Amino acid sequence: MFSRYRNVYKLLLEYILLTIMLVLTTLVVFGVIYRKAGASLSWYDEVASVLLAWLTYYGSALAALYREHIGFNGLINAMKPKLRIPFVILSEVIIIGFFILLAWVSVDVLRILKGDTLVSLTWVPLRLTQSVIPIGAVLFIISEILSLPEVLKNAKTEKGFASHDAVPLPGLGDDLNKLAKEESEY
Repeated sequence: MFSRYRNVYKLLLEYILLTIMLVLTTLVVFGVIYRKAGASLSWYDEVASVLLAWLTYYGSALAALYREHIGFNGLINAMKPKLRIPFVILSEVIIIGFFILLAWVSVDVLRILKGDTLVSLTWVPLRLTQSVIPIGAVLFIISEILSLPEVLKNAKTEKGFASHDAVPLPGLGDDLNKLAKEESEY
């Protein structure tokens, strides 16, 4: 049942991200076309920046759902499975606590922004554009909670968390690629 909610949530985030990327791409293409035609759009830079921020916050929530943010599993994997669970839970409490704080503070910031608008589009309130911060924080919390059962399951196993295999990077040379592969084996 938990995985069903996780899949629906994943699809929702993917559709939101796809929509934002399509709108952003279309906006930038039209902005370039207008600029080349000598009739620059005064608002497109500001709107593109806002959309890029939205893409970042929603994308980070999706990355959290996949557990693809930067992390260090080596320390946890070095522990016995019985010790891993308390440390995993502690890290989740810290992460979720941080995003609760972020959401709370950003709601206060939205109150401060009451009445402010975008510079180029004075009918668009800054509260709307900056609402992505508390929304993104809540989405990140939901992602952490929905992926927690899988994390706890991995923490209980003898192997622990699997690290990603090193992907050879072209142009780095054999020594550096060999080092990257050796590092991923730890």
